[in-house]
Parts: sequence; C-alpha cells; structure tokens
Amino acid sequence: MRIRFWIGLSAVLLIAAGAAAAALIVHADDDADFHQMQREEAIRAAHQAEAVAVLSVGQLDSAAAFIQTEDDLSEHEFDVIGKSLLGQGVLTGTAYVPRVTADERAAYERRHGFEIVERTPGSLSRRRAVDRPVYYPVTYVAADADTAPALGYDLGSDFERAPSMLRAGLTDKPAATPAIQLVLGGHGINVFRAVYRDGAPTSTPAERRRALVGFVAGSFKTTDLAQSAISALGEDSEVQLKVGDETAIGSDGELDDAASAPIRIADRTWVLVARDPDRPDVSLPLLLAVVGISLAALLGALIFAWSRKERIEELQREASEDPLTGLKNRRRFDEDLRTAMARSRRERTTGALLMLDLDHFKLVNDTYGHPAGDRLIVEIAEVLRHRTRESDSLGRLGGDEFAVVLPRCSREEAILTAEAIAREIREHVPADGEPVTACVGVAMFGEDARIGAASVASRADAAMYAAKDDGRDGVRIFDPQAVREDQLG
Repeated sequence: MRIRFWIGLSAVLLIAAGAAAAALIVHADDDADFHQMQREEAIRAAHQAEAVAVLSVGQLDSAAAFIQTEDDLSEHEFDVIGKSLLGQGVLTGTAYVPRVTADERAAYERRHGFEIVERTPGSLSRRRAVDRPVYYPVTYVAADADTAPALGYDLGSDFERAPSMLRAGLTDKPAATPAIQLVLGGHGINVFRAVYRDGAPTSTPAERRRALVGFVAGSFKTTDLAQSAISALGEDSEVQLKVGDETAIGSDGELDDAASAPIRIADRTWVLVARDPDRPDVSLPLLLAVVGISLAALLGALIFAWSRKERIEELQREASEDPLTGLKNRRRFDEDLRTAMARSRRERTTGALLMLDLDHFKLVNDTYGHPAGDRLIVEIAEVLRHRTRESDSLGRLGGDEFAVVLPRCSREEAILTAEAIAREIREHVPADGEPVTACVGVAMFGEDARIGAASVASRADAAMYAAKDDGRDGVRIFDPQAVREDQLG
C-alpha cells in the first residue's frame, strides 16, 4: 500500500511538475508570438508611411525636372505644379527656391515684389536683411492651409535648412531636414530637390554646383507622417516617431518592450517605435487553479494544443504558399488581387495585373530533366522578387506560369515593369541549360469599378497569349477599346 501510495504521489508530482513546465513554455511561446506580431505590425506601419512619403518625394523629382526645362517659371505654372503635388501623398506645402546672386538681387526683388530677408521660421515678422553672395529666397508657395506664404525668406541663411539644401545640390538626390518648425506653420521636415540648368553637365559635385539654379521644396508634417503609420496599427497601440535621439511624435523616453522599424524619407532615416498593450499574461492564481483542477488532464491538453497549433500553422502555410518557390499559390494570390482591387476602388487609384509564362518550358524538362526545370522555376521566382517592390504581390499559379499584382501603378509604369521583368528573364543565365524567354500579359484595374477580379485575370491571360501569338518573348497590354472594335467589326 505504501509503495503504491508513493508511486501514485510521485506520479502526481511528476505530472504537476510537467504541467507547470508546460504552462511556462506556452507562456514563453505566446510571448514570442506576440513580439513577432508586434515587429511585423511595426514594419508594416513603417512601410505604409514610407510608401506615402516616397510617392511625394518622387513627385518633387518630377516637379524639379519640369522646372529645369522651363526658361522662366511663372507663378501660375508653379501654382498648377504645387497644387498637384498636394493632391497626393502627405505633402502639406511646396515652394520654389531659386538661386539668386548678389548682383541679381535688386532686379529679382523688383520683379517679384518682395525683399530677400531672413525671417523667424513660421512667422512673417521681418527680422533683418541678409547680406550674402548667394540667396535662396522662397519665391512661389503652394500650401493646403490658408497660411500667408513667407515670400522672400532666404533659406540659405537658415542653419536648419541650409545643410540639407547643400546636400541636395551636391548629390543630385532629395535631401531632408531633421524635425523642425515649418515656415508655413506646424512641426515637420522639409525635403529639397535640386534644379539644375537644363543641358548643363552634372556628373560631379563641382559640375552640379555650377549648374545649380534652385530647389523645389516640400513640407511634411510629422503628425501626417505619424498618422499614415498609425492607421496600420491597433487603436490602443502606443507610438513614437523618432529622428536620431529626438522624439518628434509620442511620449519622450524609451518605450519598454516595444518594436521598431525604419522609415526612409529622402536621405534621412526615421524610426517608428510601436508597443501593443495587449500583451499575453498568465497570472499565478490562474496557473495554480489550472494545475489544481487536473494536473494530468492539463498535461494532455497542453500536448494536444501544441500539436494542433503546429498542425494548423503547417496547414495554413501549405494552403497559401507554393512549396517549390515560396511564392503565394493561386488561392492566396487571388485573395491578394481582390484585396488590391478593393483598395484601388477606395483610393481611386489604378493598378495592374501581370501574367507571365515561360516560352518552351516543356523543352527544358524534356532536354535537361524535371529537376533542372524545377531549379529554373526557383531561379525565375528569385528574378521576380528582385524586379518587384515590397508592396507588390507575387504568385506561382502552376507549372511555369507566374503572376504579379502592382498596386498604385499607372499604365506606363506597368508596361515598364513588365518589360524589365521580360528583359531580366531573357538575360538570366540558368544554372542548368540555356537562357529562356517569357511572355507577359498586362491588364489594368481601377479604371472601371465594375470589372471584377476574374475579368482582370482573363484580360491579363488574353494579353499574355497575344504575346505568344506574336512570336513570344514580348509584353502585351490588354486594350478594351481594341476588343470592342473587333467585336463591332
């Protein structure tokens, strides 16, 4: 009896110890999952804010290119350009800042009706006239608020902005300031894009310095940047937006147990720090209660829960991922296409679907064997990853057929991307066998909200087969007008 008692008691104690250890393991696993989820949320929010900012910086590049070709920019022309830049992205203001020498100053002031002076940032009160060999006055301004423009304000005398302007002029790349008080009001950053004399050489810093005629400047409010990131996070998440050691948005100090992700704006990197308050917690009383109910049952339940969780994760991965390439399979890709089209309708933007099929892939399998064909499929998947953006969706639909969703993409950008993919595949040297080519079909969505995902896929597929019929190794875009004309004919 005593032996059986101690054996039973030992078994209970062993089960109790195993149950307690299992509970701790589950808690650690939940904690790791939570941190992984928090990191992914921070990265997703940072990418969303960065994508919005990159769009606006790209528009500044386009504006600089337009101004460069103009001999004499008028106020009306800049007003048209500036307001178009404010229509998208998160820019709250734009300005044209020309380079004016001391000899040109008087004539320039008479022409534009202002005196070039240094001013207090964010205020129109005149501080003092500046005496410099070169001036960078704010000449034309467009803003999304009814704020009087600080025309004549010499940015070259502004220690917060002048270094960024110098970098933009010498590197021929957009340059951003740290978080500062904006001239048009609010707290944020300025991004400068250099404008050079049209046709002048700009290969070296010295050539760019001689060819510099001015800058296009854009203003980002930190609140707008933060909002574009926060919209991708939970409502209760605590967020900071930092530049270096300075906190531009959120509480000062360090957030404990938080995740961070970089946001690249022009040549400056911000850091988004996010903390989700819904951290999993297992209190000691609850643990003791669970152990007290049934230690043996708890151990069995935990083992079942672990195996079930692992099986669910495996099934989810198998259900959405192509096992050979790691790209999304057809079912998951179709979901991404419908999601991109729904977002396109909400945001009133256009996107594109690319359908891609390798030419003579069967010949590769017949000549070099199926293992060589599988290796080629994997290599082509890597080519697609290299030629697409983080925001794009890639999928392998089966065999040698791939597809790409390009959100926020114009018709011209879609064609350029498709041609770049076809060229990359053509120039790729496989590990086994000879180089291959591909046919790419392009179909736009967002232009007609009545068109569904199945119709867009059918259009892209039809364009791809049109490329095959035209001799392969080519890109074709589906043209609804041409189809209607064929039907009427």
